[in-house]
Order: sequence, then structure tokens, then C-alpha cells
Amino acid sequence: MSNRREFIQGVVGTTASVAVSGMVSSRRVLGANDRIRIGLIGAGARGKYDFKEAIKCPNVEPVAVADVYTRHLEEVQAIVPGIKIFQDFRRLLDDKSIDAVIIVTPQHQHALSFVPAIQAGKDVYQEKTMAFNPEHARRMRRAFEGSDRVVQIGMQMQSGPGYAKVRELATPERVGTVTLIETHHFRNSPYGGWIRNVVPSDCDAQHIDWELFEGEARHYPFDPDRYLNWRFYFDYSGGNMFENMVHQIGFWYQLLDLKVPETVSMMGGNYMSPKMHMPDVMAVSFKLPNRMIMTWSSTFSNDFYGEQQGCLFGTKGTIMHTQSNKVYYIAQGRASGEGSSDKPIENPEYVDNTDIHMQNWFDCIRSRKQPNCPFEVGYRTALACQMAVASYRRGVPVHWDPDTEDIV
Repeated sequence: MSNRREFIQGVVGTTASVAVSGMVSSRRVLGANDRIRIGLIGAGARGKYDFKEAIKCPNVEPVAVADVYTRHLEEVQAIVPGIKIFQDFRRLLDDKSIDAVIIVTPQHQHALSFVPAIQAGKDVYQEKTMAFNPEHARRMRRAFEGSDRVVQIGMQMQSGPGYAKVRELATPERVGTVTLIETHHFRNSPYGGWIRNVVPSDCDAQHIDWELFEGEARHYPFDPDRYLNWRFYFDYSGGNMFENMVHQIGFWYQLLDLKVPETVSMMGGNYMSPKMHMPDVMAVSFKLPNRMIMTWSSTFSNDFYGEQQGCLFGTKGTIMHTQSNKVYYIAQGRASGEGSSDKPIENPEYVDNTDIHMQNWFDCIRSRKQPNCPFEVGYRTALACQMAVASYRRGVPVHWDPDTEDIV
């Protein structure tokens, strides 16, 4: 079992020592066809999904997995017999044969894994939301800058065909001046579909490294519900703002090179999910320095708009992007869309582009080019999401102070 104080001091101490000594260089130079050896940090449901997509890619070798819960390690061993297993992710990072790591931990742990991974010379696939709070974001940026590491943020819509189509259409000639973007995430599923009511028999302090799970979060005695349903606690999660809003605003952030919002206001309520600290109905407004407003609304009790829908409104036209990667362009004064002359209402089934996103990361590890969703996009969108959470919890609009790089 790890020691909580030693863990926190170890992460901070490592950061300080690297600032003095410089980043660890890459262990080996990869050619265009070289095999990439990977490790997984965080082997919950999404972690295993990402890992499976990764090892489907050609010339990728799974080497090791780290997770605080022994059950998750056993589940990955069933997928990849003989894989090395660790409860402490730092032991995985000690393996110099590993070229790259996929980090899919709970959100409060992202920086705690990312910074040492960069310092160990690993390329990183970092699941969203990239950073849990502004201090973590600053810590991650200090580690990343000058490291020459290839970092892909897990906002996979940027690798889908819908993104390329919207980029093609979103020109001044077609859309004119854009002042408003509306995004939605509607899901008719209590608790967002995340609730875990059954506690496995081995979900206990003997099989879970509770101190390593807590990291820098506020300490509580071991609680299986806090572990299994971490998404429901602000100590570990930013709720649906960190789960799904980040995807949708990140899509437009990258497309239009949007900056950290000047002001964010969020209202919401928890009307049907009493076991969750977060709201299950919510609306967020972002005032952006680009003379633009962006909004996001979400509910867990209706699926009209579907999982991922966004609309860009310009003086010359409108672009709609749906969860199935369908893209519709509607010029001012007339309507024209894919296969229809009317504005679409229904949203076909959600399409996940993780396989394409993962392959892009591996391609960039070999070429050392910038991936489809680079660090800077993850950084800005993480801050925007953090501002939304801060506004909701404080009950007032919040602002970004560029001098202190903090939320006020």
C-alpha cells in the first residue's frame, strides 16, 4: 500500500527536480515502420476500450498496465495474457522499453500521471478532460513545454470525417461572421447511465490502493461508492461538463482557434439523480474573446438532440454537426443539407472515432508531427470546463484572469 504523503511529495519533488535537470529524452528513435511499445494507466471501462482500440493498430505491442484495483489488472490480463501488471503507475513508467502510455484514470488523477509520464520520456494519449483544475493545467503545461513529446488528447471527434467536412465549410465566404455557437448533449438515462449499484465482493481496501486513488484529493475513509461512482463526486470529477461538454466545445475550439473564455456562467439542478453531487440538467454560456458567445445544454431525461450536436451561426450561413458525423450547411435565405432540403431534426446513432484518433497518435509518434487534438486544445478546453464547474458551485459567473492564469 502506498503512503499518501510520500506519493504527493514524490510527484511534487519529481516536478521540481526535472525543472532543474531538464526533461528525460526519448528512449529510442522510431522509424516509420517501427513497433511502438505501449502501457495503459487506468484500466476501467473506458481504459480497456481505448486499450483494445490501440492494440488493433498495426505494429503496436502492449507491454504493461497499471491500475489501483486488482480486478482491473486481471481483466486486462484476460485480454493480453502475460502483460505486466502494476498497482502503482510509477512502476510502469520505470520500464524504459515502453515508448508511450495511454492515461485513462479518473479526472482528478490526470496531472498526477501525465507529468511523471512526460518526465519519463513517454509519448502520451491523455483522455479528457485533460486537467482537473487550473493548478493541474499549469503543472501539465510546464511538463509538456520543451519536452518534444507527442500528446494526443482523447477528444476523438477531431479525427472523424465530420470535423474535416465542417472545416471545409466553415470559411468566411460560406458562413460570414460567426457570433454564436450552440451545442447540446441530451441523454434519456438516469445518472447519465454511469451509476454502479452492485459492489463486487473484492471492491475493498485489500484489493484497491485507496491512498493512490485519492492522490491529492481530500481524504476520506475507504468508500466503495466513492471509488465505483467517482463521477458523482466533485472531489474526483467535473460531472457531464468534463465527460461530454468538453468534446463538443473542444470540436469548435480547435476548428476556430478559440481562446480561454472571458466569462462563464452556468446554471443547473439535480432533479432526478439524488445520489449524484452534479446537476443532471444544466446550461452553460461562454463569452469568448473572439466576440463570440457559445452555449451548451444537457439533460439526462430527454434525448431529442442526441449525444453530440453543435450549430455554428454566421451572417452568411449555418453549419450543423451531428453525433453521427453528418454535417449540414444552410445558407442564409435557403436551406440545403446532406440528403435533405430541410433542417434535420433526427440524430442517427452516435459514431465513435477512437480507432481513427488512436491511429493518428501512433502515426504522429513515428513522424513526430502534431496529432489531431494537440495539447493546447486540451489545455484551453479544460480551463473552459473548469470555469463552468466553478460558476455552478459558486452560484455566480466567473472570469478568467490571464495574468494569474486562474479563475476569479
